[in-house]
Amino acid sequence: MKLKELLIGIKSIAIIGDTDVDITGVNIDSRKIHDGNLFVAMKGTLVDGHQFITKAISLGAKAILCEDLPTERSADVTYVRVADTENEVGKVATAFYDYPSKKLKLVGVTGTNGKTTVATLLYNMFRKLGYKCGLLSTVCNYIEESAIPADHTTPDPIELNYLLHKMVEAGCDYVFMECSSHAIAQKRIGGLTFTGGIFTNLTRDHLDYHKTFENYRNAKKAFFDMLPKSAFVITNADDKNGMYMVQNTKATVKTYSMSRMADFKANIVEMHFAGMYLNVDGHEVGVQFIGKFNVSNLLAVYGTAIMLGQKSEDILVALSTLHSVSGRLEPIQSADGYTAIVDYAHTPDALENVLNAIHEVDGKGHVITVCGAGGNRDKGKRPLMAREAVKQSDKVIITSDNPRFEDPQAIIDDMLAGLNSQQMKKVLSIVDRREAIKTACMMAQKGDVVLIAGKGHENYQDIKGVKHHFDDKEVVKEIFGLNN
Repeated sequence: MKLKELLIGIKSIAIIGDTDVDITGVNIDSRKIHDGNLFVAMKGTLVDGHQFITKAISLGAKAILCEDLPTERSADVTYVRVADTENEVGKVATAFYDYPSKKLKLVGVTGTNGKTTVATLLYNMFRKLGYKCGLLSTVCNYIEESAIPADHTTPDPIELNYLLHKMVEAGCDYVFMECSSHAIAQKRIGGLTFTGGIFTNLTRDHLDYHKTFENYRNAKKAFFDMLPKSAFVITNADDKNGMYMVQNTKATVKTYSMSRMADFKANIVEMHFAGMYLNVDGHEVGVQFIGKFNVSNLLAVYGTAIMLGQKSEDILVALSTLHSVSGRLEPIQSADGYTAIVDYAHTPDALENVLNAIHEVDGKGHVITVCGAGGNRDKGKRPLMAREAVKQSDKVIITSDNPRFEDPQAIIDDMLAGLNSQQMKKVLSIVDRREAIKTACMMAQKGDVVLIAGKGHENYQDIKGVKHHFDDKEVVKEIFGLNN
């Protein structure tokens, strides 16, 4: 593709060199540059890509998109200066891959909790309905049944457009995609054309990056602000930020709720650990999920499917066959008559939701909660996590999560600092996560529930920059003697 074709729609300040040059690829990582590539110099939070322009050229880059022109320039390289490469990289990437999102029905899901569940259930549902689909999520990316490991909730703009291009090649009709606040703020989804957007809920998270709750909220809102008039939005009317998210959108707005007037409504008829019976828009359906927050997730899925033109009866039949996403309220039964539940809950609100769901179902046995908090992330939520765990549990074991570059004991101490002397009577702290899980299981009696929160689907622990294999479900199954 010619460079001049990639620059259509780009607001350039200066162009030095030939725009008729052939471009063989686009990259933001100088280490991945091949002959004929365009290198986009990004000013990241940790590293400034402008430092690697010379390296990119030495590896064969024929064009540079940058904010600051280098003082020494190569005669056979074209330099394109723009005000903000972050704003332009998505447009360049989507042009290079021939605008793949325009050839698909792309639906984005954003919010604090429920993104993975909603996106994955939509992907599974539409495949059951006979469509070819793609999925871009925290757990894994899929092109039909082909799995591609996910390193971030939302890939960088170039990888993202490459994956969408591959989905077009595979004949996909629909793509369901998690849109993280980081990805929205960093313009990773810039240049994409969305058919629809879903808002799940909003609570405190990622303040280490966004600094304030308002910044975090507005990053989410920016997704809905950018949607075209041709798109639709499904928003959660039960969340206090549900209508705020859509107040400036040009898209068609629909609401879902368990307690308010809304376009899509549902309520729980009956609930057990095996699942629930729901009334959805006047139709009763059995589902293999538990908890009010999952009713909300299922409503988002139902409403989205309706807006994508599916029949209500077909949607409900498909909903009844779907299973929970890996590591989301995933129950494992012990031979001794108690239940372990593995869940990804890593925010105070998510922990509250999961514990509420357990009490909604059970209410008889004791609840023993194992949880921690991630290192090098929002420290303010640590005491809140501990307080939420203590409030709804009979016993709590505070342990290590992903400590990253922090001391695990220091993280635990931050959590314990949020508890008073009375609350501390319920609490143990065990740094070793395996030992913490083992201890909780040893304490459990018949009818009890052991909640292991924080890591869910993750199969590693991030310690000092190294990801060591660790899977909560594997550990539980070893303790239960289920691995053989």
